[in-house]
Amino acid sequence: MRRLRTWFLAGLLTLLPLWLAWLVVSVLFRVFSDLSQPWVEPLLDGLAQAHPQAFGWAGQPAAMAVFGLVGTFAIIIAVGALVRRVVGQTLLRAVEGLIARVPLVNIVYSSARKLLDLLQHPPGGTQRVVLIDFPHRDMKAVGFVTRTLREEGTGRELAAVYVPTTPNPTSGYLEVVPVEQLVPTSWTVDEAMAFIISGGAVAPASVPFQAPADRHDTP
Repeated sequence: MRRLRTWFLAGLLTLLPLWLAWLVVSVLFRVFSDLSQPWVEPLLDGLAQAHPQAFGWAGQPAAMAVFGLVGTFAIIIAVGALVRRVVGQTLLRAVEGLIARVPLVNIVYSSARKLLDLLQHPPGGTQRVVLIDFPHRDMKAVGFVTRTLREEGTGRELAAVYVPTTPNPTSGYLEVVPVEQLVPTSWTVDEAMAFIISGGAVAPASVPFQAPADRHDTP
């Protein structure tokens, strides 16, 4: 029984990362395939019915999923190439102008747009990946600085920090923290995401723990 338990744990620890990777890939595959499904499915159905002997396979669900994925990537690449040109930027501004007139949709779009822009450009020289006191002073959480702002009355500099959860970083908490209490790190966003998703298994050998202000106060 001891040997079976050892083998079971070894197999579980080996297969669990593979299963998690497959789960993420399968979800992304399904999401990207569904984006192009409305126009890919009738196109392939028509092709299969018009030429059943040569393209009968095109009507199968697996073929539709693959072509849906290819279609989505083709659209993304085409849009990326278009917005790099003047005509594409003009069209984008026109679409954003229409979205700005739609209640609720404009809030979601503008918020997502600003978040993506902030992830590419750290705000005000503040390090992007930081540690903050969460849920209390003797514990730290990895967070991403999304912007800096000022406290009313005192003018003290504050940071809006998004704290993602493990292993799903798409959910989390938004904390407002004084900048002097942030613990800056040298991590990149990719390194921090690997640390969060892996539950701390993928991490550097050493990390800072005290904020610069606390280090000066420590004897």
